[in-house]
Amino acid sequence: MPTKAGAASTRPNPFTPSFGVTPPLLVGRSAMLASFEAAIDGTPGEVGRATLVTGLRGVGKTVMLNALEDIAVSRGWLVISETATKGLAGRMTTEALPKLLAEHDPRSSKRRITGVTLPMGSGGFVSTVEERYRPVANLRSQLTELTRLLAPNGTGVLITVDEIHRGAIDDLREITTVVQHAFREGLDVAFVGAGLKPNINELRSDRMLTFLRRAHVQELGQLDYEASARALREPIAEGGRSIDDDALDYAVRGTQGYPFLVQFIGSKSWQEAGPAERIQLAHARRAVRLARQAMGQYIYEPTLAALSVGDRTYLAAMASDDGPSLSSDIRLRMRAKAGYVGVYRQRLINAGIIEPAGYGSVQFTTPYLREYLREHVVSEAIALPQGRAFPPPPDEDEDLDD
Repeated sequence: MPTKAGAASTRPNPFTPSFGVTPPLLVGRSAMLASFEAAIDGTPGEVGRATLVTGLRGVGKTVMLNALEDIAVSRGWLVISETATKGLAGRMTTEALPKLLAEHDPRSSKRRITGVTLPMGSGGFVSTVEERYRPVANLRSQLTELTRLLAPNGTGVLITVDEIHRGAIDDLREITTVVQHAFREGLDVAFVGAGLKPNINELRSDRMLTFLRRAHVQELGQLDYEASARALREPIAEGGRSIDDDALDYAVRGTQGYPFLVQFIGSKSWQEAGPAERIQLAHARRAVRLARQAMGQYIYEPTLAALSVGDRTYLAAMASDDGPSLSSDIRLRMRAKAGYVGVYRQRLINAGIIEPAGYGSVQFTTPYLREYLREHVVSEAIALPQGRAFPPPPDEDEDLDD
């Protein structure tokens, strides 16, 4: 019988279900990391030096930013890490850049004689130290000077901006314009922004942000089965425990390849095992049950809140099906014309919430959204979603014994 969670395990939990925290093992992203490494190691203006990381909530956008920053630092680059909140450009010109300039320019401070003293007939000088780089609101000149100082070392400056959205468009216009000039001047500068797919799409359509239109877009998707299994199994082993094969399979299918769920289910499985030496099937079952609830609170509530009534109605119509939904059926359930329904279909596809599933049909892109909609929007009925090239998630009552 599995050990019930009670006494706290003396082993630290290796998993990190908090948003933006780097997991113990980053899997399934090697191609993206290699692409950025090649860009940093290349010449100024390389395509990968202007990158946008996009995807749904919980797929690891901030984690990817962390990893890209680590690559830059390992090459000796300086990193300005920011979030797209009010005053973004101002913080760079009054805080981040002056600080870096002061740290890397040997002439960053100078001594100035401010007076002469004559005590007891013998003279002396009085001097004060003045900072050479006082905060000056000139982003372009500061960035240019910093890259000039780094040039002898063959390094540069990486600017990362997380959670970019239209509310920060003025700051983003200023920053990307400066970065664009840096590219044209052959300076070692790189820019990586991260944000939700609809926010990225909206910004790239802005006529004043042509720089972002030419940026390399990297969309983070779900992990495959093997990558998800590795992301669970290896941290557990390194933490001093083992996981039974059936428990691992159940947990992996419970994640459906969703990075947030990998960390959440891994963390809860570890907790449920208590002081036990190995994680068993019952522990994984309880972890998956908790994960389904967490998806609603942390992922679907904020996602649905940002949608229009029409968007939510379209999703509710899809939730009536156990698998992919026919567009004709959705139209009948919404009692609307094809053109009207098509607008919502395309918006939801652009947002990454649904995707085409063959001619005339669509399906959800994330696990457990169908169940959430049925519980909160459509009815109290429960049905399992159909995975995409992934084994279906486990049934809570799947021939198991607690």
